[in-house]
Amino acid sequence: MTTLSNLPSPTFNLSGKVAVITGASRGIGAAIATAYAAAGAQVVLSSRKQRDLDDVAATITAAGGTALAVAAHTGDDAAVQALITRAIETFGGVDILVNNAATNPHFGPLMTSEMSHWDKILDVNVKGYFRMAKACAESMQARGGGKIINMASVAGRAPQQGMGIYCVSKAAVLMLTEVLAAELAADNIQVNAIAPGFIKTKFSSAIWGNPTTNEAVLKAIPQHRIAAPEELTGIALYLAAPASSFTTGATFTIDGGQLINDQL
Repeated sequence: MTTLSNLPSPTFNLSGKVAVITGASRGIGAAIATAYAAAGAQVVLSSRKQRDLDDVAATITAAGGTALAVAAHTGDDAAVQALITRAIETFGGVDILVNNAATNPHFGPLMTSEMSHWDKILDVNVKGYFRMAKACAESMQARGGGKIINMASVAGRAPQQGMGIYCVSKAAVLMLTEVLAAELAADNIQVNAIAPGFIKTKFSSAIWGNPTTNEAVLKAIPQHRIAAPEELTGIALYLAAPASSFTTGATFTIDGGQLINDQL
């Protein structure tokens, strides 16, 4: 007799998996790392500052998870390779990569930007994602497959005032996701992107911390609120888990309806 318990169901269990998360010292990265650890993954946390990473790793470990903190700058080839080498030496390989580290040193009209702003933003937000993917791909191939999750943004789909270079970099992330998905499909590596709207993090504090810009943002979001980082962990878990085995080259917009509101 067939019962519901006998029917196949999607699995979100990450036991036995090793996940590397960049930009994991706070905000979205820390929330995703914590969710992955709760789902059974061994997590490797990375960002530029070791002390902040150690705090997140300690919290995960105290809750019964397994975490390794390794400071690395994704704009540095040697640092990226050292990070992945450490992950492999410690846990045996890499199954999941979350490209979340990003920077945005310029805010204002695009024509006021300097080439140094372009170089820094593209080096971290785009080339950094590629560096990490390239560094992890060999281990994923050897382990029979893997998951790459690129943190994009609604800024990559619609211009955001004062964030021109950042918008361009996130649009590039969307195409990078599709190209990698096509090229790595034969290796059973799924590559997808998450495009968040406004999330209450330190990175976005210049917006939500200003009453004028915060009010404008809330008016643009049908839910009339800014999300917490934890509200991205559901989609991040799906894209890292076996449940998403036939999902690749896709971008998932998590914005409280902001983009559709722009069309009304």
